[in-house]
Amino acid sequence: MEYCPFQISAVNNPPVRTVSDAKRDFYTYHTRPINSIYRRVVDELLVEMHLLSVNDDFAYDPIYALGIVTTFDRFMAGYQPEHDRDSIFTALCRSVQSSPDQYRGDAAAMKAAVAGMTLEDFTAQLDQFLEAPPNGGLKSTLSQVASREGFKYSRAFGIGLYTLLEAVADDTLLSNKDSLAELIKTLAGKLNLSSDKLTKDLELYRSNLEKFAQAQEVIKDMLAAERKKREERQQTAPVTSETASGAEASN
Repeated sequence: MEYCPFQISAVNNPPVRTVSDAKRDFYTYHTRPINSIYRRVVDELLVEMHLLSVNDDFAYDPIYALGIVTTFDRFMAGYQPEHDRDSIFTALCRSVQSSPDQYRGDAAAMKAAVAGMTLEDFTAQLDQFLEAPPNGGLKSTLSQVASREGFKYSRAFGIGLYTLLEAVADDTLLSNKDSLAELIKTLAGKLNLSSDKLTKDLELYRSNLEKFAQAQEVIKDMLAAERKKREERQQTAPVTSETASGAEASN
């Protein structure tokens, strides 16, 4: 039998999963249609998570998980039927061959790690990397990000980092554009991230949150108006012959 390098290569290097593969897996786990208003949110998350999962430079970490969970929870708020949200999130995680419990658990652990912290406490974590034990905790995660050569930054990681800032910084600082920009620049420098990229991603994220909140109010008003019209039509609906005959029979 002749040596065939192509056969060996095919065995050792299975085909890279495509976006189509991820979408097919998603709808295997979640079989109901996605509400059209939220479909773009789900599609963008699915594509982002998939492309990162097949990128050799990407490494999953708890802050990234927090970014994914926060994005999903905030932009899927108000989804109906409500019980479908867990199914959709599970399908997203399973579509990239991961676990929803891991994402939720790691995100909760990061939020718990900063509970009760001040901003000064948090930034101090960035100055004590040499003391960070490799235990997957907050300090350890930040240390690995800062020291990893070729760290693959993602929008979700930026959102996860901002979610931590929301927990430790007061609203006055976060609402002040100049103060927030300076803080982001400081954090980016300590973590060896691009401050421009992080700033742009967070500006877009905050802007989209505002737009989404406004859209939700419009949707609520539309649904309320439609419900009112439906009730009015039911109240003014003409009496059918069947209803009339039933009424006569009862007399």
